[in-house]
Amino acid sequence: MTVDQLPGRVREFASYLNGLLARLDQGGGWCAVFWQRDPDGMQACLGGREVPPWDVVDALLQDLATVHGTEAAAREAAQARRLHADALAAYDNRPGARQDLSDRLDVTLREQRYAAERLAQLGRALDSARSRDQAEALHIDLAWARDDHERAAARCAELRARMGRLEHRAEPAGRPPAETLTVTPEPAPAPAPAKQRKRRRGSARFAGLAEDESATGVAPQVAPQTPDASVPEAATGRRTPRGARFAGAVEAPAPPEPVPAESDEESGQAVAAAVAMLERLRAEGRTGEAHALLAEVALWPAARFPLLADALQRAGLGADWATLLWEAASLPPARLVAAADALTAAGRTDDGRQILRQGVARPAPEIGEAVLALDTEGRHREARALLDTYVQVRPPEEAAHSAEPDPARLVPLLLRSAQSFSDRCYWDVLHALRVAGLTV
Repeated sequence: MTVDQLPGRVREFASYLNGLLARLDQGGGWCAVFWQRDPDGMQACLGGREVPPWDVVDALLQDLATVHGTEAAAREAAQARRLHADALAAYDNRPGARQDLSDRLDVTLREQRYAAERLAQLGRALDSARSRDQAEALHIDLAWARDDHERAAARCAELRARMGRLEHRAEPAGRPPAETLTVTPEPAPAPAPAKQRKRRRGSARFAGLAEDESATGVAPQVAPQTPDASVPEAATGRRTPRGARFAGAVEAPAPPEPVPAESDEESGQAVAAAVAMLERLRAEGRTGEAHALLAEVALWPAARFPLLADALQRAGLGADWATLLWEAASLPPARLVAAADALTAAGRTDDGRQILRQGVARPAPEIGEAVLALDTEGRHREARALLDTYVQVRPPEEAAHSAEPDPARLVPLLLRSAQSFSDRCYWDVLHALRVAGLTV
């Protein structure tokens, strides 16, 4: 997109951002950090090709307060917030904005998970530090990891709000409620899909939110420490992604041996122990370890999810239940549907719908591949539940692209789901398929 093609409000914000930076010492403060960590992202925002997340603008206003005083920064903040909000609204009106936001949210959620793991592991390393110098170095790394985590959390919230506004605008009047799911036996964990989606580069802008495991995202770096066997791998920058949001993101291990179904008493004991541990971690301010625990719990059997919901809310941890739902939304499709079924059967219909709606916020071809895999395995009900939700919450153009992996098999399934929702949805999806050249 050239400068002339940019929406006026995006150009206006880019002009404002250039003016703001001209008043700052770009070799110091947060401004220097952003230039060091993502010079391409800074140039993209100054040129109006992207709009920075609000946490970046807010940090630059902190730099302004350092140079010109807090009163000047406070006056500037009101104008900055207005121009930023207008620019985001204009930027999100572009074609393909929904998919772009979905991709960015996926990247940023992963970065939040990386930062949470790093916080937890650095905290454990600090407990076992053997020297004052090592402890001081770990304190510095902890401060940067905490900043990375807070920024990632803020960006996730901002992206979700932007996606919510787009969905609200696209929501047709009088939409009927989603079909109530019926409970099914807990399926075995689905293997990770063989074809993995290539991760978009540059989506998590600024503050060193790395998009692969080769970068630690911590700057400036402290002097290298002598390797110490007592320091976990994450304290030296090496880490392996874990948790629901990494399902299929690394090479899948061999399928586990079948295990007997657990009793209600066993499920209850496991849930009670996890919630008690989470309460303790929250009380002690060990946020990173709490997030790590939630990511592991998201991989539990579907039957435990209603118990977790009840126990977390009784303990006053409703926010952690919302986080757990977001983690579980990235489960493999069969397990995602099983979790939704379990919640719906327990009377938590809204939670069941929510986890499915969040779970289909994936690239369209990935949805198509998941439906194909389920259909091939004879899991037709799970495939239908996934597609039914997808056509209800995604635009027709995106729904059409989900048929790309195998139009001959997927187009009829897609149209059946669209027809079950409404005649309008059917014709919109059919038109989108024709435009995409995917009708069969």
